[in-house]
Amino acid sequence: MVLLDTRAAGGGATESLIVPPRRRRSGVRVHFSRFKWLYLLLIPGIIYFAVFRYAPMFGAIIAFKDYVPFLGIGGSAWVGFEHFTNFFASPDFVRLLGNTLILAFLNLAIAFPLTIVIALLLNELRLSIVKRTVQTLIYIPHFLSWTVVASLTYLLFALDTGPLFHLINTVLGTDINFLTDPDWFRPVIMLQTIWKGTGWGTIIFLAALASVDQEQYEAAIIDGAGRWSRVWHITLPSIAPTIVVMLILKMGDVLDTGFEQIYLMTNSLNREAADVFDTFVYFMGITQGSYSYSTAVGLFKAIVGVILIFGANWLSRRFNQTGIF
Repeated sequence: MVLLDTRAAGGGATESLIVPPRRRRSGVRVHFSRFKWLYLLLIPGIIYFAVFRYAPMFGAIIAFKDYVPFLGIGGSAWVGFEHFTNFFASPDFVRLLGNTLILAFLNLAIAFPLTIVIALLLNELRLSIVKRTVQTLIYIPHFLSWTVVASLTYLLFALDTGPLFHLINTVLGTDINFLTDPDWFRPVIMLQTIWKGTGWGTIIFLAALASVDQEQYEAAIIDGAGRWSRVWHITLPSIAPTIVVMLILKMGDVLDTGFEQIYLMTNSLNREAADVFDTFVYFMGITQGSYSYSTAVGLFKAIVGVILIFGANWLSRRFNQTGIF
């Protein structure tokens, strides 16, 4: 808005004249016209999520029905929260929750910090060829399927023929079958997870480390700070927002331990420690045909994941850290 002063012709009286501002050409039409090609590239992604992510969510309504495939979703009887009540009252709930939370805790306490440690170690390497070689070697396992990883595990720990089976039992003086012993199921799963995913998980942290101001390191060196002191007082605080965001996203996967890996390593002898929500949903829904019951279990797991994400984000905001929203 522009305010002008005009004087009358016969005297010194003044009056104000308000001139409306010119409309800026920054409306929605102009914006879409300017970035039309970017929005066109966005359309396939929107269609994918709408068709394969959001549309199937309608099927979650069978968790509240006694679903019969021949009657369809609309014709099946409404039972409300009956499936949830039966699941929470069953002995399977405590066992599944315990097994899932133990694996989730091991992932958060071991696998997640290990990605940060490896990223810090790689960041300290000065020889470019050595750094690239190490990065390539630790990235390769990520591109192997869980079927290949499980097959390698069976070959290495196979009874009587596995080289690691003989080596470990010879050193420890034991006779442990690592593939069937419930006590060794979780250590084997964690070794697989670390070997396959830790190297790939360092990519985001290496990108965050590349953005750290190098002048801070130079100033710290002049002040006599050692390497460990520079990591503790400069590197970690600089990548703290990235660590917090990744931790919040990890919280959403607390009950999502990964179906394929667990399923491939489960057998009749270690099932007591191997059963988690993901495999339970498969066995109840696919092999036994309890579609409504298994959907209720999966819906419970998804709701808990959403709550954990919002809770972790709120705590991050509460303690003046960066959140994802």
